[in-house]
Amino acid sequence: MKKNLVIVESPAKAKTILQYLGDNYLIKASMGHVRDLPTRTLGIDVEANFAPSYQILKDKKKLVAELKSLAKKSESVFIATDPDREGEAIAWHIQEALGLPEKDVHRIVFNEITKTAVQNAILHSRGINHHLVNAQQARRVLDRLIGYKLSPILSKKIRRGLSAGRVQSVAVKLICDREKAILAFVPEEYWVIQSQLKAQEGLLTVTLYAKENPDSKYSIHDEATAIAVAETLRTCSYQIHGIKQTDVSRNPAAPFITSTLQQEASRKLNWTTKKTMMVAQKLYESGLITYMRTDSFRISDDAADAAKHYISTTFGKGYLPTTKKAAKQVKGAQDAHEAIRPSYIDKAPTILKSDLAADEQKLYTLIWNRFIASQMAQAKFKATQILVNTDANTPPYFLKATGSVMAFDGFMRVYLEGKDHDDDDVEKTLPPVTEKSSVSLKSVASTQKFTQPPYRYSEATLIKEMEERGIGRPSTYSPTISTVLDRGYVEKDKKQLVPTDLGKLTDQKLGDFFSEIIDIDFTAEMEKKLDEIMDGKYIWQDIVAKIYTPLVVSLKRADTEMEKVNTDKPTDELCEKCNAPMIIKEGRFGAFMACSGYPDCKNTKSMTKALDVLCPKCTSPLIPKRTKKGKVFYGCQGYPACDFALWDEPLPEPCLSCNHPFLIKKIKGRQETILCPNCNVQVDR
Repeated sequence: MKKNLVIVESPAKAKTILQYLGDNYLIKASMGHVRDLPTRTLGIDVEANFAPSYQILKDKKKLVAELKSLAKKSESVFIATDPDREGEAIAWHIQEALGLPEKDVHRIVFNEITKTAVQNAILHSRGINHHLVNAQQARRVLDRLIGYKLSPILSKKIRRGLSAGRVQSVAVKLICDREKAILAFVPEEYWVIQSQLKAQEGLLTVTLYAKENPDSKYSIHDEATAIAVAETLRTCSYQIHGIKQTDVSRNPAAPFITSTLQQEASRKLNWTTKKTMMVAQKLYESGLITYMRTDSFRISDDAADAAKHYISTTFGKGYLPTTKKAAKQVKGAQDAHEAIRPSYIDKAPTILKSDLAADEQKLYTLIWNRFIASQMAQAKFKATQILVNTDANTPPYFLKATGSVMAFDGFMRVYLEGKDHDDDDVEKTLPPVTEKSSVSLKSVASTQKFTQPPYRYSEATLIKEMEERGIGRPSTYSPTISTVLDRGYVEKDKKQLVPTDLGKLTDQKLGDFFSEIIDIDFTAEMEKKLDEIMDGKYIWQDIVAKIYTPLVVSLKRADTEMEKVNTDKPTDELCEKCNAPMIIKEGRFGAFMACSGYPDCKNTKSMTKALDVLCPKCTSPLIPKRTKKGKVFYGCQGYPACDFALWDEPLPEPCLSCNHPFLIKKIKGRQETILCPNCNVQVDR
């Protein structure tokens, strides 16, 4: 009896789906795309209406041959790639690579990998959605044209190996524009004056906000005035002028979408967007969460009912909202999938603790708690403002203290959203004074402050900015940030994204000659056009042509008018091989020294500071190095003559047990261990 072939993208997804289908199904993984544009040539025939020339990927030829053979022997072929544009394109490429007639291909999609969802998808299969495929083709062709045409200009005029991209260059522009705003910012001085008052109920700190008239703000911008006002306040008596209390409700945050998941994982777990999406992918393929690339806050009725049952039985009916929550939507959202939520509400994080890796447990807990909290009642507070005025001295001063008291914790019993900055939403606890409370002065303090420039972007806030401006889509946020970091346009200072000199220079040159490409509004409008291609409103080649035609003009102008920039820096050091001056050059992995006599002399030297640890094979110093993917390792400075290397950081301390010349520092998560690489003895410090 013939079996049905189901093609998915990853082995993990195949393993999960196998549990839900019977012996009549054979599950195979395509391992992502099986076809793409060629790597070394443009692969697009501009003269033939931008016809792309797809090729089967070199490392997928054997797999494609196997899938083709299995398809011929199968009763039916189901393609269960991810439920988005990229997944639809992968499904189409699989169909084309296997040479399958469209009528013989059954496309199935599901938002969550559960038994019900998978079996229901099999029953309701469809054909390939070519509008989705065309939207992805338009993006791929545009990105290839822009990247392949702009990158050689940058390599020729600025530095070899540079690249540009439709979304990545706009991300760099945002970061560079923010840096310009920070440098141009002129801080303004201001003074905060606070009086600490003693009351029977406790100490009350009030801040000066008005003079003479309680309805007009009073600001102090110089030290002399601040000293004079503080002296006056020390001579005054104080009284409670009034207490205002307001009932305030706080709504829970919506369940996660891609951007908010990346933001919150950055805030609470200190993760990069890349790591967040890798761990989320594992959770999805294991069937524990719904699809993690989404811009919709919508959830199914079944999920809402399951959450309602859990909340009422666990916390009580008082924690259920009184009205049904309406799903808000991001501007321009495709709304193709549900929000990110747990597939099974009854699988609480504590239940799965022994089944998940540490990182999976952390992210699953974040997703599960956020979803449950999103379905709970509001938190309620008593917002309090205590108003104080000085005695009848002329002129009177008005001071106030604000804070809030929680009346009902609601969703906050489960989850509270993180902050982008430490000073966001700082709340004070106030003593329970009344209007009849008598107060007396304890002290007066004046504090000089300055207005602050805008914050640099973090990964979280950059994603937030890109989403609000309509730049990119859920699937592009993470790779965009990874690209600008890997290319050396941006570097991280703790969590802050800081443009490098190379990033600033590249942004300036692109702005001078390709302002239409790195224009923020243009990029956002392009995303809308891709969505409209997906809806069948446009022919994708027409959209590409409208962008490519003016790009050709700009390319010709840049090739002739853009001045070549020399980014090399001179040094006083001479080449030990030919005695020519050494220069500092920037490479893919940072700065290095090279002989100015290149190409006659190809001598180069690392600028990385050597460690105080000698190679055990040849006694040359060990130095930090990076792999092609940017991972740090420690290798011998004598390479390639000596190939000694290790992943763990070596420390210049001998082992007391075996006298090995150095120890190593192993880091797993937040756990740091010092041990000997020779005898594996752990060292206590």
